[in-house]
Amino acid sequence: MEPMNIARVKWACRRGMLELDVLFQPFVNDHYEGLSDTDKQAFIRLLTSEDPELFAWFMGHEQCPDPELAAMVVKVRGRPAP
Repeated sequence: MEPMNIARVKWACRRGMLELDVLFQPFVNDHYEGLSDTDKQAFIRLLTSEDPELFAWFMGHEQCPDPELAAMVVKVRGRPAP
C-alpha cells in the first residue's frame, strides 16, 4: 500500500466526532510528514476504523486489538492510555 498524498490524509481525518478531529488534525499537520512509510500506512489503516471504535481506543475505554494500530493510537495521543 502506498501512502496517500497529504491532502487526502487531511480529508480522511475529518470525522463525525469533534473529539477525533481535535486529535487527528494537529497530528497530521505537525507529524504525519515525518512518519516512516510503515507508520503512514498504519495511520491510514487507523483512519478506516469506525468513529465509535476510534473514540473508545483514544479515550482508553478499550484496547485496540491490532498491535500496529494500537501503537499508532499511542503516537497520535502523544502519551499512553490511562
